Amino acid sequence: MRRVCPGKYLRWAVPNKAVITRAKQLIENWRRRHRQGTNFWLHMIGIPACFVGAPLLLIFRQWWLALAMFVAGYALQFIGHLVEGTRSGEGMFLKEFLRKMVARRRSKR
Repeated sequence: MRRVCPGKYLRWAVPNKAVITRAKQLIENWRRRHRQGTNFWLHMIGIPACFVGAPLLLIFRQWWLALAMFVAGYALQFIGHLVEGTRSGEGMFLKEFLRKMVARRRSKR
């Protein structure tokens, strides 16, 4: 009987060093922007409300409740950033995106 090494089939499930390093950088960046306790806990409530609770409610066809949970979860996160005085990740992304779009448009002139 031939033995099969289980690692042969599980290699795809083990992240390489670059992936682990990048994940650590993202987590450290997130923690730097969420140091204040109120902001941190508002995110701990808001993130699951947006990305777990709302989709589950959609599955059970509770459309309005899902929308309310999503909006409330995001509102909690934005309130947390107001309390701490930091920008949200979405705000930073949008600002960078718009800056690049304006720069691209000016370079075409």
